[in-house]
Order: sequence, then C-alpha cells, then structure tokens
Amino acid sequence: MRQFNDFLNVIDGYLGSGAWFVYLLLGTGLFFTIYLGFPQLRYFGFAIKVLKGKFDKKGDQGDASHFQALATALSGTVGTGNIGGVALAVHLGGPAALFWMLVTAFLGMTTKFVEVTLSHKYRETTEDGLIADGPMYYMKNRLNIKLNNGKILKTGVWLGGVFAVATIFSSFGTGNLPQINNIANSVFTTFGIKQIITGGVLTVFLALVIIGGIKRIVKVTEKLVPLMAVIYFIGALSVILFNYENIIPSFISIFSDIFTGTSAVGGFLGANFAFAFNRGVNRGLFSNEAGQGSAPIAHAAARAHEPVSEGLVAILEPFIDTIIIC
Repeated sequence: MRQFNDFLNVIDGYLGSGAWFVYLLLGTGLFFTIYLGFPQLRYFGFAIKVLKGKFDKKGDQGDASHFQALATALSGTVGTGNIGGVALAVHLGGPAALFWMLVTAFLGMTTKFVEVTLSHKYRETTEDGLIADGPMYYMKNRLNIKLNNGKILKTGVWLGGVFAVATIFSSFGTGNLPQINNIANSVFTTFGIKQIITGGVLTVFLALVIIGGIKRIVKVTEKLVPLMAVIYFIGALSVILFNYENIIPSFISIFSDIFTGTSAVGGFLGANFAFAFNRGVNRGLFSNEAGQGSAPIAHAAARAHEPVSEGLVAILEPFIDTIIIC
C-alpha cells in the first residue's frame, strides 16, 4: 500500500499539485468571468429564481427538477473536503490558504456556469429514453477538426473518450475514497467499529441508491443534501462559537498572510506564498469540483428548455459548498 501511495503521489505531483495546474484552473475561471461580465454577481439573484422553478415550462425535457439536479451535484461536493480539506489546506499552506479557497470558489462559479451550459446544449437522449450529457458529449460534438480536404478529424471523439475514462478513475479518487476513509476512521475512533464493517454497510446503502438509476438518485439527494448541509453548518458554527475568542485573530491571520505566508522570506513569490496559493486552490477545487466536469453529468437529467438556465443553477454550487460551508 505504501508503494501504491507513493505512485499516486508521483502522479499528483505532475497533475493536481503541479505548478501549472492552479494557474490553468484559475486562469480559465478568470477568463470566463471577465469575458462574460461577472455572471456570478450579475445573475446570482436570477439563478435563485430559476432554481425555484419560476421559469419552468410544461413539456421541458428531463427527468429531474432544477433543485434535484443541484442537490445531486452538491451531494458529490458537500462532504468532499468541507472539514478535512479545509483543515489540511490550513495545515499545509497556512491560514492564507483559506483566502485562495474562496477565490477559487468565486471564479469556479463561472467555470461551472460555462461547463454546465455547454453540457446541456449538447446533451443527448439514449435509446432507452434517458438523458446523457457531460463534457465528453460537447467534446465529441464540437472539438472535431475540419481539414482542408473536407474530411473531419474526430479529435473530439478521442478527447471525450479519454475524459470519460478519467472520470471513472476520478469518481473513486474524489467521490469515494476520501469520504469512506474519513467516515470509517471517525467511526472507528469514536465507537471502535472496524473500518471494513463501516465500508461494507455504506456500500450496501450506496448500491440501493445507484441501482435505481438517476430518478432514485435525485429523490434521495433532494432530501439528504439540504439536511447534510445544515448539519455541517450547525456543527462548524458550534465549534467556532465555542472558540469565539479565536474568531478575530483567525481573520487577521488569513488576510495578513495572503501574499507573504506565515514566515515567507522571498516576498510575493516566496515559497510559503506559493505553497499557500497552491494548497488553497487545490483544496478549493477538491471541495467544489469546479472545472472537473462532474457537475455537468449531475445536471444531465434536469428539465430545462434553455441550456443557460441550468448553467445559472450551477453558479450556486461553489457558493454553497465552499464560500458558505467551507
């Protein structure tokens, strides 16, 4: 297991922890934020109206409401790094890492808006009548290259295929292993129940939900996710109020170390700043999954006559998950 862990760390060193990753992630969000005129600010109130179903039309194609789609997407993010991820970011990058988590979430609101809108625009209906979408579909349909001789090079098909395979591995990496590890270890520490028993029980519960398909998934998540978010929020707030004397010093340490790090010696480009920046952005993505491509899949079944309407609903995800709960 140690060798396997070392292998994963090597891969992470080139990808998620690579210096290029955070700039590409934030750069994409920043580009779309400026190009689209800060939609996460201008259309935030409108997004809430869409979520409430104010603009729904009879006959809209899909298997779930806007709220059910939002809850399904949040079910994969609330709990993913909301407590452990924040603590790890602060431990590794110092208090300033929290600021960069918030920046990632703010720009990630636009990233999710774009990826979900595109995904809904190019979603397809399967032979059994179910809706299927995700980045692999707009890659397949829009990233093919037309050559001078009139032939079409199906690069989008290959890219979509690679993304689909990567998504399968990612679902274990960010959507499964960290959660079950945290739950099983917490239950073992508190109640002495072995990790393998906790894992087995949760596997059965998960199977009962997933085997029912998207319709059962959205019915479960629309009830479970709001309750889960409230429990997270009340739990975290209780800890904060119990340690109220640290609230103001905490805020001071977060914002005083944004560009310097706790003990940076290299100024703006000092090692501590770079590490806080990297860990904050990295953990921010881990928390809200903006740009990862999972949200468009979760929103696949939403009933909508305009692709952009579902994209607006997705704006709310990083705000709820990272800016509020984290």
